[in-house]
Amino acid sequence: MDNKELKYFPGAYGKKRSDVDRVADKYLSEREEKRFGLKKESFPARMSATICFSRKIGVGALEIADILSDKIGYRVVDREVLEHIAGDTKLSEKTIDFFDERYPGKLIELSSIFFQKKTFVMDDYVRHLFNAVFSLAYLGPSIFVGRGVHLIMPRHWVLAVRFVSSKAYRVKRLAGILKVKEEDAGRIVDRHDKEQKEFFKKAFGKKAASLYEFDIVINCDYVKDPRWAAEIVARAYKEKFDMEIPPIP
Repeated sequence: MDNKELKYFPGAYGKKRSDVDRVADKYLSEREEKRFGLKKESFPARMSATICFSRKIGVGALEIADILSDKIGYRVVDREVLEHIAGDTKLSEKTIDFFDERYPGKLIELSSIFFQKKTFVMDDYVRHLFNAVFSLAYLGPSIFVGRGVHLIMPRHWVLAVRFVSSKAYRVKRLAGILKVKEEDAGRIVDRHDKEQKEFFKKAFGKKAASLYEFDIVINCDYVKDPRWAAEIVARAYKEKFDMEIPPIP
């Protein structure tokens, strides 16, 4: 099978997901409702504590995020949604305009802190990604999956979780999802690993995500049931931020 014909999108584990355009439009609609339908006092005074998932592609982090979301009511913002907003100039501008309207000067304040720490050149995409992350985080409690969001957010506002596993686990999992040979699934994993490595170098000047950046590292070779992993994250979030979170059956 031609490697280029193999398509894998994180989250393709069986749950039917909304089209990324529809999800982005939904978030924009929420912003418009907040702008025109609610009083100023209805906006949060500050950003809610946020959960950020970082993972090796194919490990199953988005499935875990969906399970956690169902129980605690936080929305899941995955890589595709962030890329869509950050890559669309008009959407990015709408996001910035709304954020500036509600929190004047805050985005400049946050971005200056973030970008002054960096010694490399930021392109427009990374700046738009930064704006999208903060705008969505301020508009409601979220579970971010991918794109190094834990490196963008102020660390004391984040429960940062890293999901890892052996390559063999990821290959076997993707082969089952896509119904292809493990040899073909292995090429998908290699391709996504390379793309992820290039993104971290471009966006953050890092070769990879250091395990020391995270509150928790979960190895899915051993924590195999996604509900177990979601329960671990829920408990850690509750303990770190003293939140009331229901148990996961």
